[in-house]
Amino acid sequence: MCKQIITLLFISIIGGFFWGLNAQNTANTNAPLSDVLDVLEKRYEITFSYVDLTIANKTMSFPDENLSLAEVISLLSTSTNLDFIVVDNTNIVISKRRNPLSDFITQKLEEVVITNYLTQGISKKSDGKIVINTEDSKLLPGLIEPDILQTIQALPGILSVDERISNINVRGGTHDQNLILWEGIKMYQSGHFFGLVSAFNPYLTKDINVSKNGTSVKYGDGVSSVIDIRQSNTLDQDFKAGAGFNLIHADGFAKLPLNKESELQVSARRSITDLVLTPTYDQYLQRVFQDSDFSNTQNNAVVSNNERFYFYDIALKFLYDISDKDQLRINFSTINNSLDYDQKLNSDAAMPLKNTLNQNNLATGITYLKYWNNKLTTTAQLYLSNYDLKASNFNLINEQQLQQDNAVNDVGIKINATNHIDNNLKLHGGYQFSEISIENAEIVDQLNFTSFTKEINRSHAFYGEAEFTSLNRDTYARIGLRTNYIEKFSEIFTEPRISVSHKLSNDFRLEFLAEFKSQTTSQVIDFQNDFLGIEKRRWMLSNDEDIPIIKSKQGAVGIHYNKNKLLISLEAFVKSVENITAQSQGFQNQFQFENAIGAYETKGIDFLINKQFQQLSTWLSYSFSNNDYRFADLNEGQTFPNNLDIRHALTFATTYSMEAIDFAFGLNWRSGKPATNPTTNQNTTNNTIEYEAPNSSRLNDYIRADLSVSYQLKVSTKTKASVAASIWNVFDRRNVINRYFVEDENNLLIAIENLSLGITPNVSFRLSF
Repeated sequence: MCKQIITLLFISIIGGFFWGLNAQNTANTNAPLSDVLDVLEKRYEITFSYVDLTIANKTMSFPDENLSLAEVISLLSTSTNLDFIVVDNTNIVISKRRNPLSDFITQKLEEVVITNYLTQGISKKSDGKIVINTEDSKLLPGLIEPDILQTIQALPGILSVDERISNINVRGGTHDQNLILWEGIKMYQSGHFFGLVSAFNPYLTKDINVSKNGTSVKYGDGVSSVIDIRQSNTLDQDFKAGAGFNLIHADGFAKLPLNKESELQVSARRSITDLVLTPTYDQYLQRVFQDSDFSNTQNNAVVSNNERFYFYDIALKFLYDISDKDQLRINFSTINNSLDYDQKLNSDAAMPLKNTLNQNNLATGITYLKYWNNKLTTTAQLYLSNYDLKASNFNLINEQQLQQDNAVNDVGIKINATNHIDNNLKLHGGYQFSEISIENAEIVDQLNFTSFTKEINRSHAFYGEAEFTSLNRDTYARIGLRTNYIEKFSEIFTEPRISVSHKLSNDFRLEFLAEFKSQTTSQVIDFQNDFLGIEKRRWMLSNDEDIPIIKSKQGAVGIHYNKNKLLISLEAFVKSVENITAQSQGFQNQFQFENAIGAYETKGIDFLINKQFQQLSTWLSYSFSNNDYRFADLNEGQTFPNNLDIRHALTFATTYSMEAIDFAFGLNWRSGKPATNPTTNQNTTNNTIEYEAPNSSRLNDYIRADLSVSYQLKVSTKTKASVAASIWNVFDRRNVINRYFVEDENNLLIAIENLSLGITPNVSFRLSF
């Protein structure tokens, strides 16, 4: 393994050598505006923010080096017929000259304090959140497209212990503790292929805002993080389209101007896995179904075959600018996974029986935005999010059929107002109402057993916050308070939140973040073979009894050094989450069937060092954390390691761009997750497994190397093409990501090991117009 790591490091060093071979020509001739802006950013140590389409096809000559920054901005504006709005001493926003309120709209942008965080297209804002712009983002290791939920795992403190994007763990939290929003609507399903592919098409997505702490009070729910996914919200009045395919799916998208006041954005994606068998699909199939009813046979008497699996997603957004001061936005999205396969007994010549699993999330919303004047703006949104997971499973040995259903219906309204008191102070206030109903049903035909539960919760939230920026732009502060009223329990939760950032000098910035949060929805596991053992988790609603309302409080302090394209960042944090249930933690040891209520506390640091050159960006991130449970009714009330207690996680990555070629390499290492082993002496008479202390052992360390490369080519003046290839887990390392134990018919213990993805190649081809 050491030789392999040395080889990859050598490749990265060789790649870094080439960064200087493509020096930029700044001759006094017309050049693309993007090239001119790159030179000016280095010359004046400033940052331009813009949409790619805004500067598309714009050219001009390089300004004289003797000009002042003010003179250069004036020249740029005259030469390009664009607005160059100076936000502060280092940030300039470029926009089209169309909307008379563009100056006001731009003021709503938070200050960018770190550009090209890790690589191009990722930035850090003054309020502590990370923003990923998919249009500008570069290739990341192991990926051939900007997969939204894979990309955020490049950030320190965010990982997935089982490689599924439907199980993203932010600073030791479970996936259901993340608030995932699409166009402001909560999404209860986030993955395709049952967790291996992001369910959100990246090619119409403009920004992904990720907050690990200190979130705005306008966000409720999600005690671990907020992942806010947004498509473009402005009319470009330019046609844009693209289509492509890889070894898993094909997709297409288009931005269609209907007239000067309206636009339609549409994207669609469908898997090809039910039409074409590929090496990538084979690896995904092994990973997802390795510990499910599809792959687990009963005494080798049951045969499973003829699987049919596919997924698709469709997203629509209609933009209508009623006037310069009124905007209407309508959104629609549907996400679907479908699986069925046949089962029969080896000795049975009759027709096989079909098992099915269907998962769907539908979201729709309508938003009205009003600019009252150059200070006051309001938005109102009405939304619906519906999630449904259905499974039908035959037990051929016992001649039983089990039908299961988990359905979520979330409808609500959000109203928000923003008042710009002056250039240094903004006030936000709003109200949110939501009604969530969750149904769970089970039917066993031979036993005439039927179980049905339905919980409904209505909540009201009022919030207000102030954003302040000092006159010299050195200090930013956002302080807010959110109050939630839960009708069913007549309970009030008050949640203060704060985000402060202070510039100590030109190179150092200090940051403090803190928040209180609560959430009423969570996912639990009743039995490991629920929903065919593939989608084991089901959504549940707090009932203030065995499933209480989850509460959290966390704080973090960080310091960031940023100079000459060298970024060094260090952040220390502590997070405490109360009222979690044992069923939501996925225990597979002595606590598997316990229904206890407890808490966990995580303490740790996130460290990042990132150096960027002209074509090369390389970074090393490291996270240390200590994450412990405490359940009063488990382990005699003593603390023990969390199932997600990853003590050490390290990532080394390099991205390199040379003309039309992008290259990315990454090496990931983390300590093994906790595990519980059986004792050496087993009492086989009571049909139970006797275990050692919970989570007192650990799996082997996890190591994975990934590689990606892409090539861009110009087909015509308006058509571009790209070809990309990637290899996930280059050395095909056998990473055990989970282990548990069962007894066979002879009362002998069997260790069941879940393995990570093996070496997984993928290729793609795309056209854009």
